[in-house]
Amino acid sequence: MTLLVNSAIVLGSIIGMEIFAWAIHKYVMHGPGWGWHESHHTETDGLFEKNDLYAVVFSFIAAGFFIVGSMGLTWLWYVGLGLTIYGILYAIVHDGLVHRRLPFPRKARGRYMKRLVQAHRLHHAAHTKKGCVSFGFIWAEDVRTLKEELKNNMAAQGRSLQSDQAE
Repeated sequence: MTLLVNSAIVLGSIIGMEIFAWAIHKYVMHGPGWGWHESHHTETDGLFEKNDLYAVVFSFIAAGFFIVGSMGLTWLWYVGLGLTIYGILYAIVHDGLVHRRLPFPRKARGRYMKRLVQAHRLHHAAHTKKGCVSFGFIWAEDVRTLKEELKNNMAAQGRSLQSDQAE
């Protein structure tokens, strides 16, 4: 029974982290935290970008769960494990497959992976803090819906996707 409960805590933490990351990405990274996140929406030199500081912050949070969990609140250790697994998934999918910051095959395979890549490319299509779509990292909405939302966001700002990409 313990294995089942601990596995449920890990899985719940991974799912919860995607929801949390979506909200942080939309309301913090594309809001008051744009100073760090902007580096991710522009070309940068080198292996690291200022946006990677978010991963450092989240790794300290996960470490805190491991520490507190090892001091008696065992279930928190499994929350830390879920956060760590989420971070690994994020690195593989987002940094590896989508942005090719890690050595990965040239193309995404399978409908799920292709949808993730397309959705994240649509996220970057606006090039600004406002008007972006698709804030998830391991889940993405339907690409047709995202394209329509992006088009509407750009029109509301008096911009077109073509003119924004020309900048």
